Amino acid sequence: MTAPDKAIAANRKAYHAFEILETHEAGLVLRGTEVKALREGRADLKESYARIEGNEAWLVGCHISPYAQGKRANHDPLRPRKLLLHRGEIARLLGRVMEKGLTLVPLRLYFKSGRVKVELGLARGRKTLDKRQVIREREERREMDRALRERRRS
Repeated sequence: MTAPDKAIAANRKAYHAFEILETHEAGLVLRGTEVKALREGRADLKESYARIEGNEAWLVGCHISPYAQGKRANHDPLRPRKLLLHRGEIARLLGRVMEKGLTLVPLRLYFKSGRVKVELGLARGRKTLDKRQVIREREERREMDRALRERRRS
C-alpha cells in the first residue's frame, strides 16, 4: 500500500478562472532551502504558470518563501524553476499550448515518495459569463443534494 500524497499548496482559483482539459504530473528542480521551506508548507501558486522554452519546461511565478534558518544560502522566492518532464510530453504540451487560448497552469504542489511534484493543468480561460454559469450550476447541484437528504430523513 502506498502512502497518500502530502499536499503543500493548491491553486484553487485556477479551477474558477480556467476550464481544465487534462492534467500532467511533473517533477521540480529545487535547491535545499526550497525543499525545507516546502516541508513547512510555505508556497503560493496564485499567480504562477508554466512556460515551455526550447526543449525545457519552466514554472514561473511560484512563490516559495525563504527558509528561516537558511541565512545566506537562501533562494530567490520567485526564481523560475525547471520542470522535469519527458521530451515527448514537452513536445506534446508545446503543440497543445500553441493552440488558441490554451495555457499550462499549476494546480497543486505536493510530496510523492519524498519528491516534490507539481500537477499541471492544460487549461482554457473562462469568460465572466462562463464563470457565473459554473457557479449557478454548482449552487443548483447543492440545493438538489440538500433536498434529497431532507427527503430521506422524513
